[in-house]
Amino acid sequence: MTEETKDLQALAENYDASQIQVLEGLEAVRLRPGMYIGSTSKEGLHHLVWEIVDNSIDEALAGFATKIEVYIEKDNSITVVDDGRGIPVDIQEKTGRPAVETVFTILHAGGKFGGGGYKVSGGLHGVGSSVVNALSTQLDVRVHKNGQIYYQEYRQGVVVDDLKVIGETDRHGTTVHFTPDPEIFTETTEYDFDKLNKRVQELAFLNRGLRISISDKRDGQEQTEAYHYEGGIASYVEYLNASKEAIFETPIFTEGEMDDVIVEVAMQYTTAYQENVLSFANNIHTHEGGTHEQGFRAALTRVINDYAKKNKLLKENEDNLTGEDVREGLTAVISVKHPNPQFEGQTKTKLGNSEVVKITNRLFSEAFSEFLLENPQVARRIVEKGILASKARIAAKRAREVTRKKSGLEISNLPGKLADCASNDPEETELFIVEGDSAGGSAKTGRNREFQAILPIRGKILNVEKATMDKILANEEIRSLFTAMGTGFGAEFDVSKARYKKLVIMTDADVDGAHIRTLLLTLIYRYMRPVLEAGYVYIAQPPIYGVKVGSEIKAYIQPGANQEQELELAIAEHSQGRSKPTIQRYKGLGEMDDHQLWETTMDPENRLMARVTVDDAAEADRIFDMLMGDRVEPRREFIEENAVYSTLDI
Repeated sequence: MTEETKDLQALAENYDASQIQVLEGLEAVRLRPGMYIGSTSKEGLHHLVWEIVDNSIDEALAGFATKIEVYIEKDNSITVVDDGRGIPVDIQEKTGRPAVETVFTILHAGGKFGGGGYKVSGGLHGVGSSVVNALSTQLDVRVHKNGQIYYQEYRQGVVVDDLKVIGETDRHGTTVHFTPDPEIFTETTEYDFDKLNKRVQELAFLNRGLRISISDKRDGQEQTEAYHYEGGIASYVEYLNASKEAIFETPIFTEGEMDDVIVEVAMQYTTAYQENVLSFANNIHTHEGGTHEQGFRAALTRVINDYAKKNKLLKENEDNLTGEDVREGLTAVISVKHPNPQFEGQTKTKLGNSEVVKITNRLFSEAFSEFLLENPQVARRIVEKGILASKARIAAKRAREVTRKKSGLEISNLPGKLADCASNDPEETELFIVEGDSAGGSAKTGRNREFQAILPIRGKILNVEKATMDKILANEEIRSLFTAMGTGFGAEFDVSKARYKKLVIMTDADVDGAHIRTLLLTLIYRYMRPVLEAGYVYIAQPPIYGVKVGSEIKAYIQPGANQEQELELAIAEHSQGRSKPTIQRYKGLGEMDDHQLWETTMDPENRLMARVTVDDAAEADRIFDMLMGDRVEPRREFIEENAVYSTLDI
């Protein structure tokens, strides 16, 4: 018997009840925080805020709260104030302790677990207050109720003192203040105002009439944003379409309730070619869709086709419009409130309740059919938009077939300008999209041929924000990218077929380079979005300056907010008495030879690359449309608000 076998046998014989660990109270949360809030990264840190805010939102959903205030305090702690009923302070029968203490110290204690406290509740995990308490160095709660202010404090989830009355009040509601524990959140305990602000605004859209604000009290960062939308999700659609040209002025809004499930839909068509459908369940953004989206899509397609046939806008012998046709140019927000939502999917953001398909379908069908009958002019525009989309789809299909015959969109027939790599393993391969033939030549010579492929593009590609699919497919540069990646495009896209898991945009560090980069990102966002969501897209960061002593370059300076300070430091470091180093300004990739391009921008050991992510798809959609769409005024306003004035080096 080997020593290893003996050890295993000893472990087996000694495995008894004494080795079963029982974690008291909230110890389990501190030991495995990721199980309760997803992660202890920046995402998890911000999730703490939503666990507390969700409780206040529940009071609003129940009809008791009208105002919520979120504060980032000077020390990066968080305060959330609402004007709801106030957490109960009487003794909870099962624990023998005040209800507010029970809520903050016992998992799965609260008014959301069938006790009749709430008909519908938000929040993804439903374990809010106690988990936030466990993961905070300090948390205190003030309850304004029954004319008195009740107060209790906790440290890392443990009660400091009994609940006590600290004053009198004429208001009602709950105030929670907590400081995230740096022992848990080792990456950062600093809150991002913009990240919190976006979600606060989203919650205001999703909860019609609710007043919700966020204030940053940190030194040098003081700011406040307040939101209140009487139009609810209809206002959300107007916000998303602010830079687009709508084909009718006021968004369509429908609302209904069936089997305790509330369904709201707001929608508006624009002259754009992309659809933008956002769905929510109990205020949670269901990025992966789900049964509420299925019901909406099916109803939309059926109702529009029925109307078109009955009103002779489509002939009896003509094919029905497809779902893709009727959703072209559509911006829609679907919000359902369910007493018992079931979430599934990879990120638990897909609604799985099967009955919701039928409920959403029926409620939306009835309301939308009635709207079309009452608004024949708008109805005609919607149908005509779908018919035009159908014709463009058929033209794109023909263009695709012609394209496949001429040059092939299959992997077996890669574009001639692609300098492919030797490896076939997507996990290690990289595709560099390079602007211009001269830079493409340097990149081809300087690259590592084993895992780096080069695809040069000539000039500026088509702006896909303003183009139909048949025109997009007719563009050789775009077709080359689709083919090289091997993923297909649009509705046929399959990210699992990606030939490279790094798609690197490498353009000049000038205005034209930035424009080309934006055009490529627009294409990727609109027609290859899964590649973006998978984290495969990067922006190369070529240097903007080279610090040269004699013929040798001693330092490269990357573009960025601190580039001038870094340049000054490099000059000081490499100055020899009165002799200062020569500064070389790189205005384009073509100014670097193959060795320099490899050393500064392509070598995995030295290069600096920025990964492109989409934290907020709705905001990204709005920004892309504003920057690349037809309307000039929103773009001008954006530039005026965000411009940083400087002396241009032309």
